[in-house]
Amino acid sequence: MPGVTHDDAPPLADLMPWSVAPPRLGRGWPAAPDAATLKARWDALVKAEGPDREALFEPTRSRTPYSAVGRLPGGGGGTERLARASGPCPEPVRVLRAPFDEQWLIPDHRLIDAARPELWRVADERQVFVVEAPDAAGPPLLLASSRLPLFGPARVRPLHRRPGGAEPNLAPGLLDHLAVRLGRRPGAVDVLAWAVAAVRPGSLVPLTADPALWERGVELGRRALWLMRRDGERPKLPGGRRPYVRAPLPPRPLTVSYDRDEEALHLDEGRVSPVPPGAWDFEVGGVRVLEQWFAARTAEGEAGTLTAIRPAGWPQTWTSELLELITVLALLAEVRERFRELAVTSGIGAAELHEAGVLPVSPSARRPASVLDGREEGPEGQLALL
Repeated sequence: MPGVTHDDAPPLADLMPWSVAPPRLGRGWPAAPDAATLKARWDALVKAEGPDREALFEPTRSRTPYSAVGRLPGGGGGTERLARASGPCPEPVRVLRAPFDEQWLIPDHRLIDAARPELWRVADERQVFVVEAPDAAGPPLLLASSRLPLFGPARVRPLHRRPGGAEPNLAPGLLDHLAVRLGRRPGAVDVLAWAVAAVRPGSLVPLTADPALWERGVELGRRALWLMRRDGERPKLPGGRRPYVRAPLPPRPLTVSYDRDEEALHLDEGRVSPVPPGAWDFEVGGVRVLEQWFAARTAEGEAGTLTAIRPAGWPQTWTSELLELITVLALLAEVRERFRELAVTSGIGAAELHEAGVLPVSPSARRPASVLDGREEGPEGQLALL
């Protein structure tokens, strides 16, 4: 924020104290850009027997077909050992496989090395999962999604500690202190929106006591949250512009490139435009989002493995997802430029939060809440004790 230093700004890790490492699959095949592929992979797995099934599974130290594992909280999947499993594939669920890349996952605990059950217990339509993504050119990007993130190395910070949007994952007393300083009590989403707009290098979040500036920052942050979560009405480019397929995409495109003069995205001989430069240039961690998204859909798995099972062509749903992603990235690039306009001139520093007793947070605030609302099935159908 130009002209202002914020050495005393509190870190996001103190404002949203509970965090969890992202789930670690341990094998790539239980996730894919389309659900039909996952069901075909599952069918191939359960049709194989003995050593063939074990080889297809791709065992690790954490998981083998003989591991005794309970059911995922709120998820599908059986609890018998996978070596004996049969029947249909558990219904795949949407996850965030990479920044801005929504894919599908087989929600079966037996397939996942480290599922992080505490995240699954609080995953619902009210939840917002936040991941800090580094940016070499400036402040980190706080990625927010309704989908469970499956990528690291940053930690996942749920906005709510309990299902149903209950108990915000904020430093206890923070909302009360902000209410006094701002003259109105913000909600948990307001604090997250401000953090998205105001976060600085080092994941520091300068807080303002200026009500008008707070409102501007929250408005910009809420816009970014809406674009990242993609809930509600579909976003549209201003001026009636809208990306279209101008030349048909081939059945299985292999390359992607960008023509800046024409604002066109080329998938082999296929062409999509207009694609604003902000969408093509949008990077997370030094990687272009559109290139990474395309690579995930054209990568060929090693022959004889389950990852080799993939769509025969380019599904129409991928084209629809690509057009929406282009719009989201273009609009988000514009919003991020406006973040730079925020200049915090009346700050609430870490020292003030310590004096008010908001910081340091208690150790319990950094641990998951006790969630005992539903029964969870343990290995071989036993009742799991929480």
